[in-house]
Amino acid sequence: MNTKLLMTASAFIMGALGIIASFMPVEILQALEQTPTPTLILVVQITGSLYFGFALINWMAKSYLMGGIYAKPLAIGNFAHFLIAGIAIVKAAVSNSITPKYIFILAIIYLLFAIAFGIVAFTNPKVITNSK
Repeated sequence: MNTKLLMTASAFIMGALGIIASFMPVEILQALEQTPTPTLILVVQITGSLYFGFALINWMAKSYLMGGIYAKPLAIGNFAHFLIAGIAIVKAAVSNSITPKYIFILAIIYLLFAIAFGIVAFTNPKVITNSK
């Protein structure tokens, strides 16, 4: 698996989510049909900072060899994040009869990243040799 592409894509997705959540918490809460209280706004902004920090880690580590024992904490952290959040999003989407379409799209994206990071975390990387 091309881990550089995986890390870059996850960095862009999480970076975009982080910037949006950091600077547009009221709009996010209104889109989710929640009343923007100071506490909820703070929680969305903190969540945005977490996403942005994770995006920076993935961006800076995109050229690392990943898989097997290589960059295991990074692969497991990404796998856990995408799997747990993906399951939570699917559960929320299924339990709510009026779920917006973008929630289903987000669930699919999260579960695809979970599968990809699961493959990276629990398999050995392919060694590329230069044969002449």
